[in-house]
Amino acid sequence: MSNALAIASVTRLLMDLLNDTMVNGDVSGGIGADVIVTALPPDRVLEQLGENRPSQLNLFLHRITPNPALTNTDLPTRDARGQITNRPRLALDLHYLLTAYSTQELQAEILLGYAMEMFHETAILPRNMVRAALEGNVNGAILPPAFQDTDPARLADQLELIKITPQNMSLDDMSKLWTAMQTHYRTTVGYMVSVVLIEREVPKRTPLPVLSRGAVDPVTNRDAGVVVRPELAPTAPILTRLSLPGERPAIRLGDTLTFRGHHLDHGEPRVRFTEVESGAVIELVPTAAPAPDRLQVELPQGAPLDPASPLAGTGADPGAWRIGHYLADVTLRNGAVERVTNRLPVTLAPRASPTAAPDAGGVRITVACEPRIRSIQSVSILAGQQEQPLPALDDDADEVEAVYSALPSGATLPVRLRVSGIDSLLIDPAAKPPRFDPTQLVVTP
Repeated sequence: MSNALAIASVTRLLMDLLNDTMVNGDVSGGIGADVIVTALPPDRVLEQLGENRPSQLNLFLHRITPNPALTNTDLPTRDARGQITNRPRLALDLHYLLTAYSTQELQAEILLGYAMEMFHETAILPRNMVRAALEGNVNGAILPPAFQDTDPARLADQLELIKITPQNMSLDDMSKLWTAMQTHYRTTVGYMVSVVLIEREVPKRTPLPVLSRGAVDPVTNRDAGVVVRPELAPTAPILTRLSLPGERPAIRLGDTLTFRGHHLDHGEPRVRFTEVESGAVIELVPTAAPAPDRLQVELPQGAPLDPASPLAGTGADPGAWRIGHYLADVTLRNGAVERVTNRLPVTLAPRASPTAAPDAGGVRITVACEPRIRSIQSVSILAGQQEQPLPALDDDADEVEAVYSALPSGATLPVRLRVSGIDSLLIDPAAKPPRFDPTQLVVTP
């Protein structure tokens, strides 16, 4: 692949081709004036050369665009652990403006004729031409230290050859370009150079060669080879969905969560819950032997375990859980082989127990909560449709309260506890038609 010098290398290469064309065709002798090739912005051409300038071809890189065919072919570049599996590759198309300058009649047209003829005849640049033109011509010393050893001739080693294609630019496009460059218009031809592939030398994970495809027959010493299964079911363990109690939108401590999928009995299972915010992992063992298409786990409930308990901090400890979003998967171990399913999202909502009592300021709503609310989490209590945000907690808490001054006396109100944007479950899933869960209602004094 090319390196960080690739864009400059392409410009240098095109300049050398143009210069060789002018020299080999003896264009200077033919028009009776010196001819130079530059790669300056058009507004600086007249500024640097002044009025007594020689005839000149100027090549200006005015736009760079991602190559639509190759820009995403290297994805994904990292695995689930964040390790690089493929070096990120940048695929670019370079857009140039070729302009001729001269103080004499017809000389600019002659220069453009020679240049356009060369680009038409050399539409695809051979690797040996690229390598010969670039060796030692582009200096990497101006780059950061990590790039100073880069070789511009690596442009010749990229997978795709460099191709030069004329671009048909409308009068409107050309007018806008020259207006933006704030200089006088000169006859200009557009070209696109494709494709430039930039890739940095970084270490990546390289898989080992495959020794056998499947189990090896001890008699014939031949592997099983590719096995064709005439069915649509996947051959590896996979999760298709999570079944929550009562089809609720979230789970709570004490709930039983059912995983549904394929081949969930191919090994000793352990269920992992990865907290999205912190990345902490909690493991649970299924409550019973899994079936091929499902397995169940039961979340713990109650007070946090004593720190001296051997299960403290594990999935069996209610104190290890946190209100929030999790990614759940299943790990299946069969001897030395371990397989991990895909991940599915699940939300752990607070289990709230609200009460109401009179207060000098109105009505005091107290809500007990499982699991404990972490001090870094935002908390608010919603009584009916009124939300009361609470100040930041000094420490983790399993009970919070708020005073409401405008609640009507004797009213039955549903109460929700909102922790980090996640509400306690308010609807009774067993009731038909739906109703508020009686355990989430309070009567104001």
